[in-house]
Amino acid sequence: MKRALLWAPLLTFVLVIGIAAVALLKPADRTVKSALVGKPLPAFALPPIVATKPGLATTSFRDGQPRLVNVFASWCIPCMAEAPQLLELKQAGVRIEGIAIRDTGPAIADFLARNGDPYEAIGSDPESRVQLSLGSSGVPESFVIDGQGKIVLQHIGDIRGDDVPAILDAIRSAQ
Repeated sequence: MKRALLWAPLLTFVLVIGIAAVALLKPADRTVKSALVGKPLPAFALPPIVATKPGLATTSFRDGQPRLVNVFASWCIPCMAEAPQLLELKQAGVRIEGIAIRDTGPAIADFLARNGDPYEAIGSDPESRVQLSLGSSGVPESFVIDGQGKIVLQHIGDIRGDDVPAILDAIRSAQ
């Protein structure tokens, strides 16, 4: 019995190390999904951030036309990486509107000049209020909105080439 008690601390230590190793090798999914998927957009009205484009308001989403809303920022490196895919979606006929997070007009204008401009409208969200009300946890993040203003798909992270077909399917289904 005494020998078994001598091994108890070592066995406890090995068990704790084993649990920690499993947790490190398979981290928890920390993706924050929006609770609004399948529900109407929250009410908002954002002023334009660049002079050449209109701002963005909830009322414009009830015109029967599905679209992609892209939450982005000029300082966001993954936003630059997804720019070619957004241009590809625009060429495929997808209406894309943007919400610029914690940014300035000159920085957004420079971002668009460097990376291309797929947006029909861009609203300024300087305090991330609309971003948070959408259930978005970061940039970039995109939402497919149907013609009645309901969120039908949330895409977390940058849009990559292999994501384009699924987004196009969601846009087509949202009509």
